[in-house]
Amino acid sequence: MQNRQWILKQRPEGAVSASDFEWVERPAPPLEPGEARISTVYLSLDPAARIWIAGPSYMPAVEIGDVMRGIGLGRVQESRDGSLRPGDLVTGLLGWQQYATLPAAALTRIDALPGIPLTAYLHVLGHIGLTAYFGLLDVGRPRSGETLVVSAAAGAVGSLAAQIGKISGCRVVGIAGGPEKCGWLTGELGLDAAVDYKNQDVAGALREATPDGIDVDFENVGGEILDAVLARINQNARIVLCGLISQYNLKRPAPGPSHFARVLTQRARIEGFIVTDYLPRAHEALPVLGDWLRRGRLKYRVEVVKGLEDAPRALGKLFDGSNQGKLILQVSEES
Repeated sequence: MQNRQWILKQRPEGAVSASDFEWVERPAPPLEPGEARISTVYLSLDPAARIWIAGPSYMPAVEIGDVMRGIGLGRVQESRDGSLRPGDLVTGLLGWQQYATLPAAALTRIDALPGIPLTAYLHVLGHIGLTAYFGLLDVGRPRSGETLVVSAAAGAVGSLAAQIGKISGCRVVGIAGGPEKCGWLTGELGLDAAVDYKNQDVAGALREATPDGIDVDFENVGGEILDAVLARINQNARIVLCGLISQYNLKRPAPGPSHFARVLTQRARIEGFIVTDYLPRAHEALPVLGDWLRRGRLKYRVEVVKGLEDAPRALGKLFDGSNQGKLILQVSEES
């Protein structure tokens, strides 16, 4: 069985490009006891991919010559473990490849719910939903009546965090790029205000949108966006560092925010978090997220790019802001 794969060719300097990867075709390895072979259906394209290929961080770096890391959803083709059978739907670190051969213990079996698209298991019912749920509720601890600001609010995690903020009774202000995305936030998602960082002065627009200051910031961007938020934080504010996508492609570390002193004077708390720390508690969040989804309290959108060969180009959409919602790569048909 020939396997098609993208391997890491070199570590990028600056923006990631297709030349940093190499397309290879080689035989799939034989199946060992305790392993399963998965046919990849969908791959999640996430900003974390840029961190994984830069060097060691919260996970070991992808090594040069290794298959590019990626969270995926697929179907079991063969299994030499009693916990999985052919046809089972699973998620895990399948990587950028047509077939993944992995220990069954590294895979999570999914019992698909009627009427729920499979892409939801790489979004609201997967790592994206867990990130928004635990990041906001466990780290940010919003209270009814408080003001929540979410950067990259039209993105996968940000849009869910913003809606969970509304469910929690907050006034929610989203920061996004372009009138279409901002209109989606205040229209379909029901946010109280949106700031268009591409066409507005963010600091000035935030002053208007947050007349009572900012109590919680769900931060996905960093840089100038974070600095504008810090200028508006209230006493005992909580800044949830979920991501810093504006920094990932920089060749040198960016200077620190000029309003950082307000963290001291406002007795604020900044806390970074990684969703993998919360995976043992997924059973707490997934039923709640599923209930909100079924009742229409959570809305989401995905952009599906077809074809494994298009993975490197598609990844770049995350960093130029051209994607509309969660970016997912379709590798094969669902059934």
